[in-house]
Amino acid sequence: MIHPHDSVLVRTLGHIVIPIAQLFGIYVLVFGQYGPGGGFVGGVIIASSLIMAILVFGIDSADSVTARKILHADGLGLLIFAGVGGLCLIGGGQFLNYSFLNIPGLDEASQHYIGILLTQVGVAMDVAVTGVSIAVSLSFEEDEIAEDGGNNG
Repeated sequence: MIHPHDSVLVRTLGHIVIPIAQLFGIYVLVFGQYGPGGGFVGGVIIASSLIMAILVFGIDSADSVTARKILHADGLGLLIFAGVGGLCLIGGGQFLNYSFLNIPGLDEASQHYIGILLTQVGVAMDVAVTGVSIAVSLSFEEDEIAEDGGNNG
């Protein structure tokens, strides 16, 4: 189990740095189609900020509630990704061909933008959930080994 950090300085800096890192992760996610970044990089930045919250405040604190809740969203990113692709197929095109993403009231350029953004959001969600779940799983396994004394019998 991950326990909260004892240092007041680390906890205070955590309250400042973690929201800034999450905001930067969302920025990289949203504007990833115009420059470097996108769903994977934005998801990694968001996951690292959530892991930092767990390491600084502990997994049971109120400051880590987002990291705990994101673990229940496993597979939601895949549903978003496949849903956008499925809507393109229903529109008569190929999988993730955003020209066939039929959204009423939008021109083709806006449909491309919405399709790419939703696809990247799905990728970012899966990357963030995977990163946080790996970190939490590794922390619990380490504690189980420590409690067992390294013996498997």
